[in-house]
Amino acid sequence: MEPQRSTGWNLAFRAAYAFIRIIDPLLRWTWFSVGLGITSRLSVRGRRTGRERSVLVGLIRVDRTWYVGHPNGEVAWTANLRTVGRAVVAPRPEASIDVAAEPLPPGPERDAVILATAEQQPFPANLLYRGARRHILSEGRYFRLRPD
Repeated sequence: MEPQRSTGWNLAFRAAYAFIRIIDPLLRWTWFSVGLGITSRLSVRGRRTGRERSVLVGLIRVDRTWYVGHPNGEVAWTANLRTVGRAVVAPRPEASIDVAAEPLPPGPERDAVILATAEQQPFPANLLYRGARRHILSEGRYFRLRPD
């Protein structure tokens, strides 16, 4: 299966993430209150401002290694993470861990992470990730996290 960018999936992800931005306060409240599956808070310094920014991400685990990523290409937090190379990840609100972040180049490790993402995401996101696999293989930006 050859990775291929898809305008349709690009628009679907943009719409999905626009909806997520709208309900972000509810998602954060739920995450702080009772947890939210594989959702973790990732905090990274802005590449221009130096101010700390946080985003809720899916913390993917493959062979005891943590990964994070965005399925639809470069976004602000992935650009910040790529530039700074460090972040703080909080799998639970009370547990923050300093990590080094390394971008994953195309190859078997990145492909395994993308496949695992489709398996580890809760419903209905798992369906979106499965359906858009070729697009994500082409456009996704993923990082390996290593505790400092």
